[in-house]
Amino acid sequence: MAEERITDIGPPHYEQFLPPVIKENYGKWDYHEILKPGVMVHVAESGDKIFTVRAASPRILAVTSIREFCDIADKYCDGYLRFTSRNNVEFLISDEANVDGCVKASEALGYPVGGTGNSISNPVHTQGWVHCHSSASDASGVVKSVMDELMPYFTNMDLPAKLRVAYACCLNMCGAVHCSDIAILGVHTRAPVIEHDDLPKMCEIPTLVASCPTGAIRPATVDGVQSIEIVEEQCMYCGNCFT
Repeated sequence: MAEERITDIGPPHYEQFLPPVIKENYGKWDYHEILKPGVMVHVAESGDKIFTVRAASPRILAVTSIREFCDIADKYCDGYLRFTSRNNVEFLISDEANVDGCVKASEALGYPVGGTGNSISNPVHTQGWVHCHSSASDASGVVKSVMDELMPYFTNMDLPAKLRVAYACCLNMCGAVHCSDIAILGVHTRAPVIEHDDLPKMCEIPTLVASCPTGAIRPATVDGVQSIEIVEEQCMYCGNCFT
């Protein structure tokens, strides 16, 4: 099937990025265990092993950070790494002798190793002011402050169970806060201000009216201009109308 795949449409096939030990034992893994915080081993039915070192990363990465991750991967794991859905970076190591060196190199650059077992993982968060125009608050700054306080729970496994935290900048919650243990939300506290003269030039009014989940936005004519009105008592401050 892989030979029939058209690789110039969409992303390349993931198989070409797998370490050889994973390719050779694909679908034939026997068990895995956590050796220490942030370090796991997966053992195949054949007895082959792949070691994983999980480190926290910033949600929004600079090119310099990516280069640092790549340098670590080139030195300790033949260039193989992956990013998790919670913004951790995992170095995939075939040689057990390279595990401790990888851990030390990551921590020396300020990327703590942990997030496995009964610990807190790196929070998922939304784009915030960097990219989203409907956000009520920043995201990366809040998450940085939260994790500065919670970092000991990332680097050890002393919690009663796994803990997942997510942050969303508005009530639309694209940060997956609804499927995390602890949700932090940025919430608008005022209804939108309407610029009646400009609104017809910038918005399709029927689409704008339909965007409101509570029916708080209604068509209106103001000073002879086709516009809208907002029933503030019905506004839930979600920010849908901003988009």
